[in-house]
Amino acid sequence: MVLEQYLLILFLKLAAAASLASIVARFGVFQRVLMAEERTVEKRLSIAAGLGILYSAGVTARILSRSNYQALDLGLEGSLVAGILGGYVCGLTTGILISIPAMMSGEVLSMPLFAGVGVAGGLLRDLAPDKEDIWKFSPFPDLGLWRFIREVRNWRRTGYHLTLFAMILFAEFLRISLSQSFGTRYLYHLFPANPEQHPMLVAALFVTTVFAVALPLKVWNNTRTERMLESQRALLTEARLQALTSQINPHFLFNTLNSVSSLIRTNPDKARTMVYKLSRILRRLLQKQESLTPLREELAFIDDYLAIELVRFGDKLKFQKEVDPRSLDMLVPSMLLQPLVENSIKHGLSARVEGGLIRILSTVERGIIHLVVEDDGDGIAQERLANLFEQGIGVSNVNERLKVLYGNDFRLSVISQPKGGTRTEIEIPQVATPVAAISHRQMA
Repeated sequence: MVLEQYLLILFLKLAAAASLASIVARFGVFQRVLMAEERTVEKRLSIAAGLGILYSAGVTARILSRSNYQALDLGLEGSLVAGILGGYVCGLTTGILISIPAMMSGEVLSMPLFAGVGVAGGLLRDLAPDKEDIWKFSPFPDLGLWRFIREVRNWRRTGYHLTLFAMILFAEFLRISLSQSFGTRYLYHLFPANPEQHPMLVAALFVTTVFAVALPLKVWNNTRTERMLESQRALLTEARLQALTSQINPHFLFNTLNSVSSLIRTNPDKARTMVYKLSRILRRLLQKQESLTPLREELAFIDDYLAIELVRFGDKLKFQKEVDPRSLDMLVPSMLLQPLVENSIKHGLSARVEGGLIRILSTVERGIIHLVVEDDGDGIAQERLANLFEQGIGVSNVNERLKVLYGNDFRLSVISQPKGGTRTEIEIPQVATPVAAISHRQMA
């Protein structure tokens, strides 16, 4: 075999190692296994089965092609990787599965070698000071030595990486020694036919073996990192949503309790009525944990809220609902309408002697839920309307919650004229799944 052909085979071997790792990383089951460092025997056997089938396919291709596809044979590297990833059971089982095609073709030393290397991989896993250190392995020994010198406090991790590096080299050395002692008929290897002529080819072989083990670890570590980032984004989304919701509830509670305090002396019966209504609202808030709620329940919440406000404003406040019956059971963000209704009362109607009217409308058209909250109050000044989404708690909070739940797949607009009332329109998808729910499914 000429120099160029030999180097090409080694290069293709690295490409095959990276490709196999990428194929495995696409499976959701494997991704979930990667995220859990403590694995049951069942999970370890599932890893062994998956890796064993893929790596044994490469061995089979090499045998059936009569060594035309030597680069696909990654039996030794696959056994070691399986042990490092899943422990003794996984390494042993994977080594046995990978060696079956070789054993059937007469390479009888394959099974004891691959099984032993798999068990050695499990030993390396147990030796790791921290399981995360496995994923930080570098195939460059000079980098490990530099870390050993520079990071004295992390000498155990650096020492582990150097041990892992040495074990890979020893596994390849053992394969070459056994093959040369008993013959290639009993154990396949890629050792150059004339190492004296090209001594660097021997070094290239050992380097290729190291990288063929390190590449899958790097590919799968990237997959783990992506999954962890997705998990963190989901948690961040949930925390942000809870923070926005918590801004609404205390604001509403403060206003209601302020009204109750003013009525306790002047009208105790109305104060008791308000306390009763408030208890119903708080009970519903405490029981409600979901980010989404049927529109029917959201409107019932508005009814209780306005019952409190009607006690305070009397006949000055009027309320109308025009609701499409098809929309009642559709999901909308919880506490979506209350801050808009509160804004209409506080900024549009409370200062008017004659009071005013609040209307809530809902329609469904082409998979879109249309919600409208409008009043005939004083309206919003144009200079304040221009910065409405960046100020206050009401509209800006609703806007932020819709962004968290739907991304850009919603519309929120506020139309207002001084002394001409205010109309707030919301459009959200009827069947679209919110971002928070998507993130939760991805974590499962």
